[in-house]
Amino acid sequence: MALCPCGSKTEYSSCCEPYIEGAKAVPTAERLMRSRYTAFTLSKVKYIVDSCHPDTRDSIDQSNIREWANKSEWHGFDLINVKDGKENDEQGIVEFIAKYDNSGEHHIHHEISEFKKHDGIWYFYDGELVADVKPIINEQPKQGRNDPCNCGSGKKFKKCCGK
Repeated sequence: MALCPCGSKTEYSSCCEPYIEGAKAVPTAERLMRSRYTAFTLSKVKYIVDSCHPDTRDSIDQSNIREWANKSEWHGFDLINVKDGKENDEQGIVEFIAKYDNSGEHHIHHEISEFKKHDGIWYFYDGELVADVKPIINEQPKQGRNDPCNCGSGKKFKKCCGK
């Protein structure tokens, strides 16, 4: 038996498959996110669309989802954080990273996803990409305390602009 792509380290047949095939209701926002990732890896577009909140389905381009899922080689799902989204909650937030290759390029999809219940069923509502934060690199040489001040005053930096 094959392990589930969602990273749970359990077999697909007892993990995400029952949700994707409609045999079981998804109990939490986290389980829905994991099953949606798995659906992308398997190009299960119907599940991806059906697991979107009814208020958001009009904006979904199924052919675009199918093309992206089919052209991507999936390399893993990392759960970063979960806020609420348990069985008795009405909404939840799941932060995750999905790794994949597409058109020969490696991608890291870092997202904070919002989930809401509608008629007692969990749905993906919206997601916000997390921008890659790059370190700030100072291109200028470091100003020493005893160096002449850059402002041109003739004073040492520590006695002028470095105060």
